[in-house]
Amino acid sequence: MKYIVDVEWLKDNLNKSEIRIVDCRFSLRDPLAGELAYKKEHIPGAVYFDLEKDLSATPTVHGGRHPLPSIQSIKEKLELSGIDERVKIVVYDDGTGEYASRFWWLLNYLGNKNVYILNGGYKAWKQANYPTDNEIPHFEKPVFNVSCHPSMLATMSDVKESIEQGDAILIDSRAYNRYIGLEEPIDKKCGHIPTAINKVWTDGFKDGFWKSIEEQKKRFSEWNESDSFIVYCGSGVTATPNIIALLEAGFTNVRLYAGSFSDWISYEENPIETGE
Repeated sequence: MKYIVDVEWLKDNLNKSEIRIVDCRFSLRDPLAGELAYKKEHIPGAVYFDLEKDLSATPTVHGGRHPLPSIQSIKEKLELSGIDERVKIVVYDDGTGEYASRFWWLLNYLGNKNVYILNGGYKAWKQANYPTDNEIPHFEKPVFNVSCHPSMLATMSDVKESIEQGDAILIDSRAYNRYIGLEEPIDKKCGHIPTAINKVWTDGFKDGFWKSIEEQKKRFSEWNESDSFIVYCGSGVTATPNIIALLEAGFTNVRLYAGSFSDWISYEENPIETGE
């Protein structure tokens, strides 16, 4: 796979100076759990990035529950972690995939294309009985030369245009019951953005590991590689594994609606559909 590495590869390359390891473990139910777990033990050499403190900005009226961080804030955090636009990065979470994918997407957006997700995450590393420690690493501070890729990002206007003109396929990555409006445990409104097609992000995984390229291609087999996509979820986090799955499957024109459904519904005039 193009964007995924296994634990055996990381073990063999663990001590190479040109590699940085990033721990993104997080729990929406307990936002402190990820950092506490990191401080207790982690893959040697790993630095910690928090979904809400580092990979998101503070929510406001619009922009969704996990708006993208400011360029300056994430740049400073990356530089303090010894990361620039050239270094190779392996990122992991607990094996669920969404938090590592958020980091992967953000770094690619900022201009570092050498980011890889650890297949199976920390759980797979532990199951393999590979080494851990609780040391907090320190690196010489480089300069991250940011080069944003706006083609990776869709605005709300882009979403509206896709609804009206059908020039992009809109994918809703949330659970089916949230998509059809049967239940909504987080956001204030139920349903989905009009014309969106439901492709649940967890279907890209099996037993905690990313499905193969062939299996990802089957998930999206109704479309052509030349098609354009805008992918969203509730807040721009769980959409990112679907983006990676689409890229793995050979699609190239794939954008993230970062504000996602929580941004869409913050505008009273925006329509919502329920059902299939």
